[in-house]
Amino acid sequence: MARTYSGVLILIALAATAASMFAQTDEIQVYDAEIAEPGIFNLMIHTNYTPIGRTTPAFPNAIIANESVNGAAEWAYGVTPWFEQGLYLPVYSFYSTNHGATINGFKVRELFVRPHARDHKFFYGVNFEFGVNALYWEPKRITSEIRPIVGVHLGHRHWDLIYNPILDTDYTGGFKGLEFNPCARVAYHFNQAWAVALEQYDGFGPLGGFVPPNQQFHETWGVVDRNYRLVNIEAGVGVGWSGGADRLTLKLMLSRDLNSHSH
Repeated sequence: MARTYSGVLILIALAATAASMFAQTDEIQVYDAEIAEPGIFNLMIHTNYTPIGRTTPAFPNAIIANESVNGAAEWAYGVTPWFEQGLYLPVYSFYSTNHGATINGFKVRELFVRPHARDHKFFYGVNFEFGVNALYWEPKRITSEIRPIVGVHLGHRHWDLIYNPILDTDYTGGFKGLEFNPCARVAYHFNQAWAVALEQYDGFGPLGGFVPPNQQFHETWGVVDRNYRLVNIEAGVGVGWSGGADRLTLKLMLSRDLNSHSH
């Protein structure tokens, strides 16, 4: 009987540590250290649809991934050539099978980068996010993210290699409780208007002890970028290949500057 109770407690602990890592997300994006110019407001609309996903909640009362449509309005303002202030408001779900349409919270972010990252072979930055969540979106009301950004432009800037070694926290467990959820992108730019990319998103669990491989989150994406004068479009298809990932997810990101410099 004692062994049975111990097994149950271990399963509960694994579910608790994995919950935030495997929850739904409003943003599926690799940061490239490019920011709005000083004085410019930018709006990006994120929309993610999971036609084939997990059919059980990641934690009690969580939004079920399967058939859900989630997103956020991301507002950004260029403060200096090296600093952009951002706000995700609102974070929302258009639809989920167990909650319908919901407002899921908001996030504040501060993004610090090497100025004019697009013009340098090597670029870098770091993003800090502070989230306030509904308890059907995340298991904790307050969460945060630290997202370092490193990358290189190669082949006369036709190729991008970018890595974001993300650390997420819900402020429990100290340093060992930080969850390692990195993402990476390899992109080829045909010209200034068109690009294709391969993206990888992973979730390994807390630094104090990664979850077993069959419970980790691993998704590989094919992405197309198209830049128009009025709007920039990024669209992608993601395939999950681990026990903690959704089998098929689609994303669409629409962005544009809301004002321009006066001359």
